[in-house]
Amino acid sequence: MIVCVCRRISNRDIERTAQQGCATFDELQMELGVSTCCGRCTDCARAVFDSALAPAHRHNAPTGPALALA
Repeated sequence: MIVCVCRRISNRDIERTAQQGCATFDELQMELGVSTCCGRCTDCARAVFDSALAPAHRHNAPTGPALALA
């Protein structure tokens, strides 16, 4: 989904940048320009970024029942 309409930045763009080592939201803004125009996407962009930095998401590790089946 498009998170930042002004810069046409998707959740996948944010996730990819976070997984490539972007460690802070400020860095993300410098890299992609997300949330630097009108600011309406800030909350959503931060949520996507924080989720991308979560350990389970970062390592694509299975959780819950899928782990038991592996």
